[in-house]
Amino acid sequence: MEESLKKQLAIAATRIRMSVINGTYHAKSGHPGGSLSVADLMAYLYFAEMRVDPQNPRWQGRDRLVLSKGHTAPALYGALALKGFFPVEEIDSLRHTGAMLQGHPDMKGTPGVDMSTGSLGQGVSAAVGMALAGKLDNASYRVYTVLGDGEIEEGQVWEAAMFAAHKKLDNLCLIVDNNNLQIDGTLEEVNSPYPIPEKFAAFGFKVIEIDGSDFDQMETAFRAAREEKGRPTAIVMTTVKGKGVSFMENMANWHGAAPNKEQTEQALAELEAALKQLKSN
Repeated sequence: MEESLKKQLAIAATRIRMSVINGTYHAKSGHPGGSLSVADLMAYLYFAEMRVDPQNPRWQGRDRLVLSKGHTAPALYGALALKGFFPVEEIDSLRHTGAMLQGHPDMKGTPGVDMSTGSLGQGVSAAVGMALAGKLDNASYRVYTVLGDGEIEEGQVWEAAMFAAHKKLDNLCLIVDNNNLQIDGTLEEVNSPYPIPEKFAAFGFKVIEIDGSDFDQMETAFRAAREEKGRPTAIVMTTVKGKGVSFMENMANWHGAAPNKEQTEQALAELEAALKQLKSN
């Protein structure tokens, strides 16, 4: 990947992380940990991978994204705002009554959101349906869906995976955010779905394992997914929950807790410093 693009993506990811902190602070609730762990992915999808048009959010030829782990909507909103789907100022009204940006994605109320999600395990089924529709219509769009590693403890995920492979949905790319933490602790402590890659391979997927903060690895993985024929792809990303904010990293208690004023100021100071460093390089 060209260094200039890599720099642009890193800057975008940092700004998305700042949106996550600002949004959850103003909401006084939300899920910063998992939102921060997918910020790099959101930057890559919206600024390097997906075909979307902020001026025409319902363009029929657009690629679709289903955020199956819907509670990490703050990261999606940060990417959509940065891409130009709505004003960045909307972030500060996250989760407020009557606001555009609710706690989970709402396809009817938010430009750029392709599916309403929140009940874990269900988003991937919707994504599989979209991919099948694309095949039936001979459409060129691709469907991407992002799942949490705790989410794949849901049985519905595997029913969807079985169907996707059976229908040879090579226009479907499933991405697992493997940060190894869910609301009650580590995956091993709660209900381990490991080994994740082997499970998707057994269900008939092409499986690619990457570092979820490495844009070069993302580029290689998504290119391979686009080139794969006859089966869907699962990209299993190793990530860090709370990434980018020192006191949130690898801490399960930040799964669903909003930062207070002091914590917000510290988090934003760290991210501002990171942004300044990126711009100066």
